Amino acid sequence: MKKLLLGCIADDFTGATDLANNLVRAGMRVVQTIGVPESPLTDEVDAVVVALKTRTLPAADAVSQSLAALSWLQAQGAQQIYFKYCSTFDSTDEGNIGPVADALLDALGGGLALVCPAFPANGRSVYQGYLFVGAALLNESGMENHPLTPMRDANLVRMMSRQTEGTVGLIPLVTVAQGAAAIRRTMLQLKEQGRRYAVIDAVMNDDLLAIGEAADGHALVTGGSGVAMGLPDNFRRAGLLGVGNS
Repeated sequence: MKKLLLGCIADDFTGATDLANNLVRAGMRVVQTIGVPESPLTDEVDAVVVALKTRTLPAADAVSQSLAALSWLQAQGAQQIYFKYCSTFDSTDEGNIGPVADALLDALGGGLALVCPAFPANGRSVYQGYLFVGAALLNESGMENHPLTPMRDANLVRMMSRQTEGTVGLIPLVTVAQGAAAIRRTMLQLKEQGRRYAVIDAVMNDDLLAIGEAADGHALVTGGSGVAMGLPDNFRRAGLLGVGNS
């Protein structure tokens, strides 16, 4: 069996299904599992989405389950890892997005990881690092009243900075609008500055596709299900995903 192209770890079941659907629509053959499988992959597929229920678990438990999923995906030969969380960035100042991302990035050897929950088709956009739900800032959208993860700050750079041990930078929309090459240059600059994460703006699907292209070769990408739409074409351009899968 050929090696897995994309291994995905989702922090809830519904979001995992959304992610799998986006990958299928982009031409990938996808299997979604509930929890970490106990046996090797036998299907001939391009991507696997491991659906966990870690969003509101204690951070240590979320990290442990996510690392177990990573270990299984690596055993299947996954060439890139995608950590999927909610498009409203559901989390507290303690996590679990930051702690899980830190653990995955450490296990994968470090580097810079993108942070982008945007999904414009569902009314989720990021501008100047601020997350919007429709026309409202996240903290004015009703999410500030969430019983488990009250979202009281719409600034993703600040939110992520409170959750992670690493430093967080911003790639603004003016850079994203210039395309994948400009995004890559800015990511390199942020990495050279010692940043571990880059929050990136996106207000329409074309932005997501450019971001996905710029993430080619990144060990870890993090986001909602939207950014994943741009990843399959990277494997297609490399000849790893058939042109008929489109």
